[in-house]
Amino acid sequence: MSHWTYAAVLAFILVGSGWLEVALRTRLLPRWRRWLLSVLPAAVVFIVWDLYAIAAGHWSFDRASVLGVVLPGGIPLEEVLFFVVVPTAGLLTFEAVRSVRGWPAGDEPVGDEGAVDQRAGDEPPGDEGAGDERGGPR
Repeated sequence: MSHWTYAAVLAFILVGSGWLEVALRTRLLPRWRRWLLSVLPAAVVFIVWDLYAIAAGHWSFDRASVLGVVLPGGIPLEEVLFFVVVPTAGLLTFEAVRSVRGWPAGDEPVGDEGAVDQRAGDEPPGDEGAGDERGGPR
């Protein structure tokens, strides 16, 4: 059963962040191009880095902790999925915070229902320490 260890960690990460897509309507998945442009460059760099480290003998994987699907270069499938799952979880978390706080990301089309109306008193990110109208912290 321990060969499911790495896959179970990835599943836990997906379960821990995946609900944000539905519950907070982060709208990450419908914007798949944006997701791809965010995840793919880093995934490629880190997969190449892993392949180099595996080939040089600097990095290895416990065969008892992986499913046994090994891709060319000796990299387990779970390691490749790691470089997709973890950044996706980070993006879901960012989008959830942005959704709750009403922060714009700067790429919203004009009239987008998720965009923040600065005239309505919403403050852009970075003003958290400015204090309230009484001069104290919020």
